[in-house]
Amino acid sequence: MTAPDLAQRSRAAVWHPCTQMARLADVPPLPIARGEGPWLIDTDGRRYFDANSSWWVNLFGHSDRALHDAIKQQLDTLPHVMLAGCTHEPAVRLAERLSARTGGALGHVFFGSDGASAVEIALKQSFHSWKNLGQPEKREFVCLRHSYHGETLGALSVTDVQVFRDAYDPLLMRAHIVASPDGRLANEAEALAAMRRLLAERHAQIACVIVEPLIQGAAGMVMYSPEYLRGLREMTREFGVHLIADEIAVGCGRTGTFFAWEQVGTDWPDFILLSKGITGGTMALSLVLTTDDVFNAFWSDDVTRGFLHSHSYTGNPLACAAANAVLDRFDAGLLDNARAQASALARAFAPLAPRVAHLRQRGMILAFDVPNAPARFAETFHLKARAHELLIRPIGNTVYLMPPYLIDDATAAFLAQAVTATLNDVLA
Repeated sequence: MTAPDLAQRSRAAVWHPCTQMARLADVPPLPIARGEGPWLIDTDGRRYFDANSSWWVNLFGHSDRALHDAIKQQLDTLPHVMLAGCTHEPAVRLAERLSARTGGALGHVFFGSDGASAVEIALKQSFHSWKNLGQPEKREFVCLRHSYHGETLGALSVTDVQVFRDAYDPLLMRAHIVASPDGRLANEAEALAAMRRLLAERHAQIACVIVEPLIQGAAGMVMYSPEYLRGLREMTREFGVHLIADEIAVGCGRTGTFFAWEQVGTDWPDFILLSKGITGGTMALSLVLTTDDVFNAFWSDDVTRGFLHSHSYTGNPLACAAANAVLDRFDAGLLDNARAQASALARAFAPLAPRVAHLRQRGMILAFDVPNAPARFAETFHLKARAHELLIRPIGNTVYLMPPYLIDDATAAFLAQAVTATLNDVLA
């Protein structure tokens, strides 16, 4: 099967996500046959460096032997069992290990399927816990300007990226949208002051604030400081409002620590959400970690006070086995090596700084903006990058890299050269 044949069949039969299908005639989908380390190989044998880790999920490269072995071993033992009324060792061990990484502060783990479902779970748990505590009026949610938390109806209600939410706006709950700590729009002190004004006025009705710690991904890899989050945590405690840390994109070491919140301090949020990298790009899984206070609000003989949420594959053993194998890698000191890899990226891309705007980096996430970018910049950049052996998808006029943890000096130099060459092609 040739690449054009498979692309044509895909256009006819597969509805691609986050894609205007009419554009696939001009930007045909890449027909990928296999993956090897950081490379994806198409059906004609051409290779492409997976610079965005296939939507930020692939931590260790494709076809990682340790992850595959863990899944295969679990497959031979217990592929699946419902988690309602049953349990299994991979889920218990995973929950215990994640809780330990918070020092036991978030000691209860609820399993979901994907990032958006984790957001839905946390929003429901926040509201329902307040209701069980006799405060049903606390039903409002707060998010940041340009935040992204998913595309289900609940998650879209706390998402402020217009291209995703505008079509469904009539169906959505009305969340409060507060200034982002993005230094290009307002300073962090001003953003915190805006949050304080809202919480002072509406805290009796607000259930929770949800944020993407340190980096707002779909906003264009907006990066801000831990100090903002420390101020926000103090404020939510002062006004009796839950704080949800959506680490779906930034967790699993992407910012330089396993949880981005570790850079904030030991006053943990009420919820941490994980997905994407937690299984290293192998299985769909998300997790919601929360506190004793939230968990105990549901503890009752009354079934209606329980958290009655599920999906058929909740806590799937195969996915939990993959996640445990990911944690094994972090326990073995992965982050020390990842910091060296981040330094290699910084050195390789430093020469690009005079040509672009806001070259920025936190951990293994590097981004820059292209001033006066031409129309359809992201689409054109993505397409032209293929000629330089690069699979990369900009966000608007923001080019970013979030590669697998497989970077050395030579690889970093290749990425910088390929990105620069693509930029030259687009701006020619």
